[in-house]
Order: sequence, then structure tokens, then C-alpha cells
Amino acid sequence: MAEKSKIVIVITGPTASGKTSLALRVARHFQTGIISADSRQCYREMSIGTAKPTAEQLREVKHYFVNSHSITADLNAGMFETLGLGYAQSIFAKKNIAVLCGGTGLYIKAFCEGLDEMPAVPQEVRKRVRAFYARQGIAGLQKALRLEDPVFCRLCSQGAEWQNPHRLMRALEVSEATGKSILTFRKNQKSPRDFGIIKIGLEIPRERLWQNILQRTDQMITLGLEHEVKRLMPYRSLNALQTVGYTEMFDYFDGRCSLEEAVKNINIHTRQYAKRQMTWFKKDTQIHWFSPDEPENILDFLQHETANFASCNTRN
Repeated sequence: MAEKSKIVIVITGPTASGKTSLALRVARHFQTGIISADSRQCYREMSIGTAKPTAEQLREVKHYFVNSHSITADLNAGMFETLGLGYAQSIFAKKNIAVLCGGTGLYIKAFCEGLDEMPAVPQEVRKRVRAFYARQGIAGLQKALRLEDPVFCRLCSQGAEWQNPHRLMRALEVSEATGKSILTFRKNQKSPRDFGIIKIGLEIPRERLWQNILQRTDQMITLGLEHEVKRLMPYRSLNALQTVGYTEMFDYFDGRCSLEEAVKNINIHTRQYAKRQMTWFKKDTQIHWFSPDEPENILDFLQHETANFASCNTRN
């Protein structure tokens, strides 16, 4: 076995569980940088609705994949794999430990294991599918996939993937572009990494998580979410803006609901997203679960694990 002298500490969990705070504490402890595994915090034009780290936090600890791209950039998990591994090497040039923090499960999987190679999808197909989703919503995607990809529907309709519009759009795009089920291209072969990985997951009681979500949405409104989304109205068709916190506000500006109803819908959809995240992460048996209320225990655990890791590599 090749020696792996570098380590990535992955910090994940559902939205509003305290990942950012913990990641900052861990990064300060190990005097290293943080790679964001959030599919929206990378966009410069989206700040309030994505709950980015504050300007002060970004100054205090070097962050990668935060404010790194424009909303016009069409990013995906495969691109993040390449970018994330590059960011890790930049950190490893000076440090033995890097921190990866975020709640986008597919991005974390891409970074840690790699992704199956998917066929290229023509831009016109991608645009057509996204326009269809904008008109018909997730129910429309599900109905279309029942016709286009019944194999995918039969195997995935009871899981979290069936409630994830981005995964459904991807499945529909592949089906329309190739005439084959997306499952045809899934080989589930892990790509080897030349660094070790330690995964930490944050879990808190559901009622408390729901309260955190309510408080964070209220804070977003106070900070000016309405103004941020209004400024982005001309770009609403872009993939980057097909996300919770923005689509509900677009409905408000279209006159489909009141501001109060938009806020209520943000909270509902954020809770649904948190449930999907936990369903995804609980399948990963490598995650060590902690409460966000025990940062000292987490740091003690990481100190022990990283020391053991280094000791094992020295003996090897």
C-alpha cells in the first residue's frame, strides 16, 4: 500500500446543523484551509440565500470554492471533483491536513470516491429539460421519467433521489440524449485517492433543526434576501438559481404568493432538503456522527485519529 501522508477531514450534515462553525474551529486547530462542498456558495452573486461564511470568517481562514464562480458558470459534481482535488493539492503543498465542509452529498462523493463517467449531453437538451422543470416542477419530471426511464423509476422512486429535482433532471437529460437509462452508466467503481479521509457528520434532534431553519430564514430576510433575489431576476432561468430560497422568492415577485407565503415555502422546502440530506449521509458507514454541541470531543477525536493515521503510515 502506498503511503498516504496527507489527510482530508470531511465535515458534513444537513443544512443549518452548524457545519460552518465546526469547520472554522477545526481549520483553526490544524491551521489549515477549508474547501467548500456546497453547490451554491461558489457563486459570487448568491450570498444571503446560500448562507455563506461571513466576510470576516473568509478573511480569517482561507476558503476554496466560495465566491469562485459566476452564476453563468454551469458547474456539476464532475467538475467539482477536479476542482476539489486541485484545491486539496494546493493546501497539501504547505499543510498535511485539509478540511472539506458542506452538505452537497454528490459533491462529497465525487471528491472522496470519484464519479461514474456519464455521456455528454447536448446543451439544447439540457436547456429543454430545465425549461420543462421550470414549467412543470418536480411532479412533471417524475411523470416524464416514468415514461422515459421506467427502470430508473422502479429502482429509485422510493429513495431520496426521487425527491431531488437536480438528480431527476440529470436522469431525464441522459435518457433524452442517449435513449438509455442513466443506470446503464452507473458502475459504482471508486477512484483511489492519495490521501486519507476522516468523515465527521453533525446530527441534532429534528425539532431543534427545524427551529434552526426557521431562525436562519428569518435572518436571511433581515439581511436582504428579497433585494438579492430581485437583482437576480434577469438570470432566473440559470441552473445556479434553481434552488431553495430563490425559486420561492421568484414566485413572490411573479405575484403567485405573498412574501409571508414565500418565507413559509422556503422553510418547508429547506426542511425537505434536510431530510433528503440525512437519508443520503446515513447510508455512508464511514461517517462518525456527533452533536454540534460537542466541538471539544470532536477535536479530541480528530487529534487521535490523525495521530493514529500518521503513526500507521510511519510504520508502513
